[in-house]
Amino acid sequence: MNKPNVIFLCTGNSARSQMAEAFLRHYADEQFNVFSAGLEPKGMNPFTVAVMQEKGFDMVGQVSKGVLEYLGRQVFQYVITVCDHADANCPTVWMGVPNRLHWSFEDPAAVVGSDDEKLAKFREVRNQIEARVSDWLGQLRDGA
Repeated sequence: MNKPNVIFLCTGNSARSQMAEAFLRHYADEQFNVFSAGLEPKGMNPFTVAVMQEKGFDMVGQVSKGVLEYLGRQVFQYVITVCDHADANCPTVWMGVPNRLHWSFEDPAAVVGSDDEKLAKFREVRNQIEARVSDWLGQLRDGA
């Protein structure tokens, strides 16, 4: 049986989409092929690596990828945007995707302040993303 392909999209593929990819792989790797990309890839944010490490995820080696890496090369059953900019600007080439979802999360990289304040925002968004992935998997199991 072929597993459905899921891609998480955000603007930079440096934080939110990377976290979502890691959590879905962790919780449902046997159920999905999981990818992430950004409309304007910016490289991995070091705060992403740090807060995911706190949860036991090794993000070292993860790279920021652009949508062009997948357009016309990969068929997705789920496209999930995790920021409003990506939702508004998601490539229309993926119009045939049967399941397009939007999960709006605040951009933790946009926080201005001390490293402690930035880490706090990254942790908050990380926890929201983990909860949303878990909820979504529960909905799929329940047939919702």
